[in-house]
Formats: sequence, C-alpha cells, structure tokens
Amino acid sequence: MEANSPILIFDTGVGGLTVLAELRNLLPDAPVIFAADQAGLPYGEKSEAEVAARVAGLLGRMSERYRPRLACIACNTASTIALGMVREVLEIPVVGTVPAIKPAAAMTETGVIGLLGTKATIRQPYVDRLEAEFAQGKTLLRHGAPELVEPAEAKLRGKPVDLAPVRNAVAALRAMPRGAEIDTVVLACTHFPLLRAELAAELGDGVTLVDGAAGIARRVAHLLDGQVFDRDREDMAVTTGPLDDFVSLTPALAGYGLTRIVRF
Repeated sequence: MEANSPILIFDTGVGGLTVLAELRNLLPDAPVIFAADQAGLPYGEKSEAEVAARVAGLLGRMSERYRPRLACIACNTASTIALGMVREVLEIPVVGTVPAIKPAAAMTETGVIGLLGTKATIRQPYVDRLEAEFAQGKTLLRHGAPELVEPAEAKLRGKPVDLAPVRNAVAALRAMPRGAEIDTVVLACTHFPLLRAELAAELGDGVTLVDGAAGIARRVAHLLDGQVFDRDREDMAVTTGPLDDFVSLTPALAGYGLTRIVRF
C-alpha cells in the first residue's frame, strides 16, 4: 500500500462530511477523497436494485481511478442496501454506515427511541435486524424525512435554513403512539447531524440526538491501524453532478480540508 493512497469517503451528497470531520480527529495525516454522487440524488426515492447497482458501479470505477486503501460509504441508505454488493466488487476494506440504534438503546431511559432517516432507510430489513438485536423491549418509532436533506445542504452553503421541514419531522415523531415519551433520536442520515442544533431546539430539553459518525471514524481508524500516511497532494472533493453547483460549496469544503474540487 502506497503511503499516499487515500481514504475514499462516498456519499450521495455532502452529509458524509460529518463522518470526515470525525475521521480528521483520529487520522489527521490521512489523505482523503470525498466523493458526492449528486447526479444520483435522491437515493431515498430509488428502488433497492437501482441503488445497489449505482453504488457498486460508481465505487468500482472510483476505486480503479483513485486506488484508495479503504472505502467508506458515508450514507445510511446506500449502506443498508448496497454494502454487501460493494464488498464483493472491491478488493479493499469497505466500511458502511448503519443507524446508531445500539447506542441509542443503551442511552434511552423511557425506552422510546425516535429514528429519522430517508424513506428507503427506515424500511430496510437491516434496520429491522438492528432493532431486534439491540432494542428488544424498547419502542423504535421510525419516520422518513428526506425533506431534511435540502435545509442541511442549504446550511452548509451558508444559506438560510427553512425550519418547516424540521418542525414537520419532529411533529411526525411526536404524533406516533408513545411519541411524547421519546427521549433519544437516531439521526439515520449523515445529512441530519448538520441540523443538530435545529432538531435539538424543536425536540426540546431532555432528548438526546445520536448519530453514527464517531463510530464510523473509529472503525476506519481501527482497520488502518499501523499504516503509514503521506499527504503529498491536496485532498480532493469529487462530484458526479454539475461542477458549477459543487463549486458553490468551496468555502464549506475547505473547512473540512478539501481544497481541490473536480467532476468525476
């Protein structure tokens, strides 16, 4: 493995930057390529077959071009659907993102947990298995809130945040049976931690927000333990969508150490 081989972080949009932020704390010297499949948005509205084929195909081609040492799928929807297929395609370690149900179940005192994700994520059998394994005896209330992605990206771009989707998502959770007892909410989309302050304000005191970014970063660091890193070029952000639209994120991306922007 070459010392300048990057870690490839893949997401549908820019929510995966929340994972990159945690990874920088653990592996500050590691070269990184952040790839956003903005041409493929929204994943949450696609069929499972479409998502699996697209993610596996893109990561296969990106792996050939960029020769990463590890790939991280920093997207709950893509991971819950395509992780197995991607691991079959790539010959490097692949780390996925799954809803943080296990830590949420350990934290809750009321036994009622809310989960906000895309419509595709909340219906996945993988989430059913996580609930069965780690949240037995607890109540998990799921709500698909893809409308939170747009205000999250707006906030990252320094634009005003439309709070209506935040209020609607919280109201939907609270309206479910036992929704008033929710004391822990899983943010099962990597975009959603960008709206942590807005969601916390709407949920009120006494509610803990949980996401998987720190755990994902720890898993990546564990798999790369002992490896040598040499950042001999600028860390890069790649988009599959229009470059002009991605360039508008330049200040935000630079804040995450991504100083070169290209189209895939």
